[in-house]
Amino acid sequence: MSNFNFEEISFTIIANAGEAKGRAINAIHLAKENKFDEAQEELELAEKAMGIAGHSHMDVISAEAAGEKIQIPVLFMHAEDQLLTTETVILLSKEMIELYKQLKK
Repeated sequence: MSNFNFEEISFTIIANAGEAKGRAINAIHLAKENKFDEAQEELELAEKAMGIAGHSHMDVISAEAAGEKIQIPVLFMHAEDQLLTTETVILLSKEMIELYKQLKK
């Protein structure tokens, strides 16, 4: 049985995914104001936060792939949902920022 602290892992993922999502949305707002350098900085910080969240998530995935029997709690499933939706938000933010750049030209 797993010795993971799923509450700690889940909240690490949720907190960092939340930070990343907020920064990605802020990057869109900055791009809308033609502040593309600042938008890029926000995206870089979003990616950094996602790296932390993703690393925590991957620890669990790797343990299960190695054969460890893991019972996933609902809170961890919620954290995974936040992680995956934030990945989508970041991808769409990058596209929207590129669109704003094109519109500025």
